[in-house]
Order: sequence, then C-alpha cells, then structure tokens
Amino acid sequence: MLEIAAIAMATLFTTIGPLDVAAVFAVLTVDASPKEKSAYAWRGTLIASAILFLFALTGDFLLTGLGISMSALRTSGGILLLLIAIDMVFVRSSGATSTTDEETHEARLKADISVFPLATPLIAGPGAMGAVVLLMAQAKDNWAHQMVVFVSLFLMMMVTLLSLLAASRIQRFLGVTGIQVVTRISGILLSALAVQFIFDGIAQSGLLRPIAAMGG
Repeated sequence: MLEIAAIAMATLFTTIGPLDVAAVFAVLTVDASPKEKSAYAWRGTLIASAILFLFALTGDFLLTGLGISMSALRTSGGILLLLIAIDMVFVRSSGATSTTDEETHEARLKADISVFPLATPLIAGPGAMGAVVLLMAQAKDNWAHQMVVFVSLFLMMMVTLLSLLAASRIQRFLGVTGIQVVTRISGILLSALAVQFIFDGIAQSGLLRPIAAMGG
C-alpha cells in the first residue's frame, strides 16, 4: 500500500509540478493584489481538482468504451510520461505540463487566469490527466488501491494550492536555478517510473512470449 502511495505521489508531483506552476503563477499575477492572487489560486485549484477527479472516475469507462487494453494504456502512458520527463530534465517547455509561449502571451491579456491557463493546462494538463487515468487503471477492481490514488491526488492538490498561495515567496527563496534543479531531479525520477510503466505494459501485452518461445 505504501509503495502504491509513493508511486502515485511521485507521479502526480512530477506531472503537476507545484513548484513550476507556482513560478509561472507568480509571473502572471505580478500586478495583482494579494486578494486577487488568493482568489485565482483557490478557483484554479478547485477547477483543476474537478477536472482531474472527473478523469479519475470516468477514465476506466472511457477506456472500456474505446476498447483500449490495460497493456496499451500502460505502454502509451509510459511513453507520454517519458517525453514529459525528458522535457523536465532538459528544462524545456512542450505544453504537456506547462503553457506554450502563445498561451502565456494570451494569459497576460486576460483579467482572470483561474480557468486558463492556471486550472488547465498548468495544473490539470495532458500529463496530469494521463497520469491520473493510468494510476486509476492500474488500481482497477481494487477499492483500497483506488482510495490511495484519490487520497494522493487530494494531497497533491493541497500542495499545489499552498504553493500558489506562497508563489512569490517560493520564487524569491528558490530562484530560477533552484526551481530548475528540483524540476531536473523530478524529471529523472519520472523517467524511471515511465520506463517501468512501459516495461509492464509490454510484458502484460504478451508480445514477448512468442520471442521467448522461439528462443527456448
């Protein structure tokens, strides 16, 4: 159970990236009052939580309806997470866990950033959505494991909210270099998890069995 919780927390932390979100949030709200920043943080986190919990609850039905197997989800999810991990290690922005340059420019022109770009794609981005669906699919038919994923998601959203509320202080304390160091370390951990997901998906698919039989 602790192993499942650790994997869920590590996966969600790296795909949501509370520190990265806080850094972008601090830049986008530089001219906002403390009251406005707090309102943006609360609304953005609540909306993102609703999105991610919706994906967690409906992901299995969606996969069943589309005829997607668990092995295919593990493999494709692992590839997606690996691409995100590579971007994190090299500190590149691809839009999977952050906003693109065009989205950031548009966000600067908006009066309220709660929904876009804060809730999505900064918090509930493609990477986070895919991770939630993957974690819930792995816990399929095991209510205890599913509850661990839900609790992990809830705790990570609380961490994200606290990071947003303290965004300016975090940015001053860590600086650009500090945030990038945390991002790179998280990317290395996520890459290992992603490769494990890929290995598990390929093994579960049975693609290697004919090769093993030929070798035997």
